[in-house]
Amino acid sequence: MSIAVDPAEQFLYRPEEAAKLLRIGRSMVYEEIRLGRLQTVRIGRRRLVPMEYIRRYVELLKREAEAAA
Repeated sequence: MSIAVDPAEQFLYRPEEAAKLLRIGRSMVYEEIRLGRLQTVRIGRRRLVPMEYIRRYVELLKREAEAAA
């Protein structure tokens, strides 16, 4: 079984890259990670954010915005 991959899409992002994608500050990304709102994976000593978790985080933000309205 093969996985169809868009060559332009990265699978894993450094927190700094995730911050740029989300258009928030680096420190905010680390705070959201610390709070457990943005999940990460570890490879050795590196902490990386899979695109799937970035999408989940955006969905969380959308649900919170809807609940506040």
